[in-house]
Amino acid sequence: MGDSIVTYRDGRIHDVVVRPLTKFLDERGWLSELFRLDELEGLMKPAMAYLSMTRPGIARGPHEHAEQTDYFCFPGPSNFKIYLWDRRPESPSFGVRQIFFAGLDAPAMVIVPPGVVHAYMNVGAENGMVFNAPDRLYAGEGKKSPVDEIRYEDLEGSPFHLV
Repeated sequence: MGDSIVTYRDGRIHDVVVRPLTKFLDERGWLSELFRLDELEGLMKPAMAYLSMTRPGIARGPHEHAEQTDYFCFPGPSNFKIYLWDRRPESPSFGVRQIFFAGLDAPAMVIVPPGVVHAYMNVGAENGMVFNAPDRLYAGEGKKSPVDEIRYEDLEGSPFHLV
């Protein structure tokens, strides 16, 4: 499939789940449940988890996975601009680009299925934290398999622009 001929239009992407994260506040601070198996029924089952920090003005992606589903949480302390592009020819939202904000001002969980190109940029003034619990192990069991990533960051003529 040649992405150079796909014109992405704005909309919502089929099979992408975006849910607000609830912060439970008390005098000590706050707590937020990042994932619960009883809320993931039929969506995915995490295989590992990691936390990353992204500096202000920095983007991660765009890239996609052939098999992996990502389960991101954007709890703060910064805000992120999230970019998604549906490359799945069989999807009812093929050719759709979805952009939204998540983080300190709108804590959210985002499930990104395989074939959906994704990126996020820290648009806040401080370091931002992102939690991910994908349904595949990075580089497979014992880190002995190829990494399931198709990267577009440095691809000349890429249709996946962060605007």
